[in-house]
Amino acid sequence: MRPDGRRPDQLRPTTIETGAVPYAEGSALITVGETRVLCAASVEERVPPYRKGSGLGWVTAEYAMLPRSTLTRSDRDARKGRIDGRVQEIQRLIGRALRVAVDFRALGERTVILDCDVLVADGGTRTASITGAWVALALAASRLREAGLLAAEPLRHQVAAVSVGIVRGTPRLDLDYLEDSAADTDMNCVGTEDGRYVELQGTAEREPFDQAQVDALLGLARRGLDELFTLQREAVAQGGG
Repeated sequence: MRPDGRRPDQLRPTTIETGAVPYAEGSALITVGETRVLCAASVEERVPPYRKGSGLGWVTAEYAMLPRSTLTRSDRDARKGRIDGRVQEIQRLIGRALRVAVDFRALGERTVILDCDVLVADGGTRTASITGAWVALALAASRLREAGLLAAEPLRHQVAAVSVGIVRGTPRLDLDYLEDSAADTDMNCVGTEDGRYVELQGTAEREPFDQAQVDALLGLARRGLDELFTLQREAVAQGGG
């Protein structure tokens, strides 16, 4: 039995609320169980220096956990005087994942910055960030189209992410913190709506995992991703309406 009574193949209750940041070109508040992440997309009419004159846009991401997103308070990066290594790794993952979604020529020479701020952390913050940030990105692209600033649709794919793992010998979908901390194997899966993967991050904490276990985990991940793609589409339709 899982801590919250879910089936092994069941996502935590997940909602995506759009318009949570009214001044952003696109925003979404994603709730996955107890985990809550605020995602905002900001559009800037400039690109990194190496991309100037190329006709190509850019997408980048920043990720942060608020000081009381966890049981004990953590210091802000500004107070520490440096960006935490884990934070750097996660925001690079979010950026890589969302860049796959975009046709940079259609975007034109502008940058979309995706800010993902964790309000409550109970496992899966990076996967929730990717899923919510895609919605914010899609809403920002819609706003650019409505303003007549884009000649073509800049989004090539839907992108979402979910965690899977093996806990006490059983493959499980969408681990919360208690399950993640006890997992024999955990994996973060970033995928597209057409059945392909952008990135897979899998680690054996104790015993190595075999091919059959990988297949079982990816089967669970695909089931979860398909549900998340539906939620994303519904959120964008509502937010763009």
